[in-house]
Amino acid sequence: MVVRSVMKLDDDVSIEELQKAVENLHGVPARFLEAVEVDERFKGEIVWQGAVKVFALTGHPSGATRAYAWSYLIEGTRRKFNAVLGVPPVDGPVMAVRASILAERAKRKN
Repeated sequence: MVVRSVMKLDDDVSIEELQKAVENLHGVPARFLEAVEVDERFKGEIVWQGAVKVFALTGHPSGATRAYAWSYLIEGTRRKFNAVLGVPPVDGPVMAVRASILAERAKRKN
């Protein structure tokens, strides 16, 4: 179950660009907190690897106080931005990546 090729850790956008993406996707102010390296594997194979940026959110209607975000190249210079809200069961960067992988897989099935 490979969602995409493995991202190089330096193959990301600036914190400011990612912050703008989080704010545009979720409609509330976001403040960068930290970057967390995630290495997600399935049956020993790398499924996703990279830095997930953690943002504090203010005033999201869901009550989420965190968003976990990253981007990667999909075609040429085009990027895919992911910004997963920190609502159960997503309780951190690893769960955000897993939720994103499962959502992509479900999307492909439909």
